[in-house]
Amino acid sequence: MGCVTRPRDLPGLVASDLDGTLLRSDLSVSARTIAALDALAGYGVPFVMVTGRPSRWMAPVLEQTGFRGPVVCANGAVVLDPATGEILAEWPIECDALVEVTRRLREAVPGITFAAEYGDSLVREEAYPTRLDDSRPEVRSGSYEEVVSRPVPKLLARLPDTDADVLLARADAAIDGLATPTHSSFVGLVEISAAGVTKATGLAYLAERYGVAAADVVAFGDMPNDIPMLAWAGRSVAVGNAHAAARAAARGETTRNDDDGVAAHLETLLATATATATAPTHPTPN
Repeated sequence: MGCVTRPRDLPGLVASDLDGTLLRSDLSVSARTIAALDALAGYGVPFVMVTGRPSRWMAPVLEQTGFRGPVVCANGAVVLDPATGEILAEWPIECDALVEVTRRLREAVPGITFAAEYGDSLVREEAYPTRLDDSRPEVRSGSYEEVVSRPVPKLLARLPDTDADVLLARADAAIDGLATPTHSSFVGLVEISAAGVTKATGLAYLAERYGVAAADVVAFGDMPNDIPMLAWAGRSVAVGNAHAAARAAARGETTRNDDDGVAAHLETLLATATATATAPTHPTPN
């Protein structure tokens, strides 16, 4: 069935973070959320997933949502067509910058360790704790020289048992603009992209392809790595469980991810738009 004309009160594009935002804490996508996304699609409104996840972590989500167009992965460093596996665009950290960034961080944060996330594989220093990834065949340990040996979409830096906000502040000061650090966890992990690369830049690339201006985008998020996207979008919404910094950056708020906050907000938008589109018009009296 083809889509119907989009009501003027609906956005031109909807974007959402995944973990902690679209996904519930058990990593499920609720039937309510799927229904809201299907309703958007019925009006021809593109939906873009914008995540810190590498492409190799997308399958469990897509099995629930189905293919809904290109996905922004690795905090904006990769734009992926998940239906074909084609990388539509990529902005990696180049080798010279990798070497200098890791040198600065090692000097400023003793004990920090690194891993290179390529999307389809991860190479980590022996001391780098991967936790969820340890048993995956595409994850392996290597030397520091191997970690920095080729351009990488996302560099991971860990210092266990350290508050993520504190670690990010130390990393940001050390890197000093050479790359873009952020975080999406609470303990011991900083995620680093090429200078200027954020979820906002990846989303902006796709919005331009769709012919949608930033002012006509609604974006949802929950963590510091979502802040650039929340600031860029014309309408931005933090879920109720969001980090304080993400909540401060957003222009609106919805319920928690476990209460289907994205779906709840979309339902309100859809109901308002539908009511506006179907409201009777009255002639203006002379």
